[in-house]
Amino acid sequence: MYIRNSQRWAPRGRRRWLIAAAALIIAALVRTLLHPLLGPIMPGTAFLIAAVLVEYYCGLAPAACVMLIGLGLADFLFVPPYGRIEEIDRADITLLVSYPLITIVLIALIERLKRTQYRSQLLAGVAQSRYEMLLRHENERLINRRATEEMGRMMKHISEHNRSLILIKTLDTVSGTSSRKADTRSASITYGVKHREAHDEDLARVSDALLPGSHNIRFQSAERNWQPVECVCERFATPTGDFLILRAA
Repeated sequence: MYIRNSQRWAPRGRRRWLIAAAALIIAALVRTLLHPLLGPIMPGTAFLIAAVLVEYYCGLAPAACVMLIGLGLADFLFVPPYGRIEEIDRADITLLVSYPLITIVLIALIERLKRTQYRSQLLAGVAQSRYEMLLRHENERLINRRATEEMGRMMKHISEHNRSLILIKTLDTVSGTSSRKADTRSASITYGVKHREAHDEDLARVSDALLPGSHNIRFQSAERNWQPVECVCERFATPTGDFLILRAA
């Protein structure tokens, strides 16, 4: 994948230029303090280190400025004759060739490494976002699959126990229980063929507060007597809503 913003890894604003100026001043002070000890040896080393550090933290443009200004300061202050430029001798040429060459190579390597690192971070962010999208799609697919399977299970349950169905009622998913008597207008109740044989009081009781599990309902027997029968209520969560199906066991 081609990342066009990989070269924009460096921070923006005036802060990086302030850091570059501070690094240049510190390098000049350190080299000035070491000048009595070093003399004309390695006049641009402190500025090289400053330019490399600025490149690592602030980017290419501030590092290039530190390198160029450091070259002038090193040649003017730490190459004999000190404090003036009368003629360009061998020491000046050595500094003008070695210092920029080494600094440019180090800066180029660090710039390439930082761009590669930033590109990797961008790719990792893109990969993470795509992975999260795939997870969401997979979760939605599993939810839809589960809902479809639940719908199929409910339809199979209805077809298998069609003759023993008592009622089918929607479930109040907000409270997690079946709709109360005050909510019977919003609750959809469908009665099965078996409800004609059930006792009116028991039928009203289970219709008012129906929960998954076992229920005892009186049914009219052949002798015209009321006989308690164990009934089973099952819950089905489908894409169109949740249902409670009550049937005779």
